[in-house]
Amino acid sequence: MALVLVTGASTGLGLATAAELADRGHDVVVHARASVRVDGLDILDRMRGVVLGDLADPEETVRVAEQANAFGRFDAVVHNAGTMNDPHTMPVNVLAPYLLTASMPLPGRAVFLSSAMHLSGRPDLDPVLSGRGGSYSDSKLLITAFALALAARHPGTRSHAVDPGWVPTRMGGSSATGDLVEGHRTQVWLATAPEKDIEPRSGGYWHHRAVRRPHPAARDAEFQQHLLQALHTRTGLALPDADAAG
Repeated sequence: MALVLVTGASTGLGLATAAELADRGHDVVVHARASVRVDGLDILDRMRGVVLGDLADPEETVRVAEQANAFGRFDAVVHNAGTMNDPHTMPVNVLAPYLLTASMPLPGRAVFLSSAMHLSGRPDLDPVLSGRGGSYSDSKLLITAFALALAARHPGTRSHAVDPGWVPTRMGGSSATGDLVEGHRTQVWLATAPEKDIEPRSGGYWHHRAVRRPHPAARDAEFQQHLLQALHTRTGLALPDADAAG
C-alpha cells in the first residue's frame, strides 16, 4: 500500500481524495490549514496522520514539509490545496507546491491540481518574482507548467497535472455543474494505479482519466526553465537532485 500526502484535505476534493485512498487501504497523511479545520472529521481515525500549516505563508509551508518528513518518503503527494483569494492565489497555488517539493524527498509520484481555466492564463513570471498580481488562471497555468517541468527533469518522480472540472465544492460553489466523485478519482488513480495502466507514465495533463492538451506554454521547455529559476529565486530553495527520487 502507498504512503500518500494530500494537501488541503479538510473539505471538498481533498477530503474526498483522502477518504477514497484510505478506503482502498492506503496510508494517508492529510494536511489542513489549522486543527480546527479537521476537528471532528469522522475520517481521521482512518488516517496515518495530520500535518498543519497555512500554505499562504512560506515559513508555515516549510514547517508543513518538516512535519510531513517525519513520516518518511512519500510514495505520492497530491497537491490539492488551492484558492481563488487574490492575495493568496500565487502563494497557495504555485509557491506552496514548489516549496513542499523542494523541502521534501521527491516522492514516487506527484499530482498537481490544475484547472481548465489555465488555458486562459498568461505565461507571466512577474507575479512569482514580485509576489503581486496574477489571476487564478495564471496560477493554474504556472502550476501545470511546474508539474510538467518536474516530470521532464526528474524522471524518478511520475508527475502529472489534473483538471478536476468545475465541481460543487466550497471554492467551486453550489452552481458548479461538475461531478464531485469524478472530480477526485483521477487523483487517486494517478497516485496509486500500476504504472503500466497510466500512459503517459509522467508529464500528463488529465481530465477524468483522459489526457488533454495543456496550454502550449506549459510544455515549452524554455518557459519551464524560466519558471523553475523564478521559483528558486523567489523561495531561495532549489529542487532536490534528480536522483533523489530514485
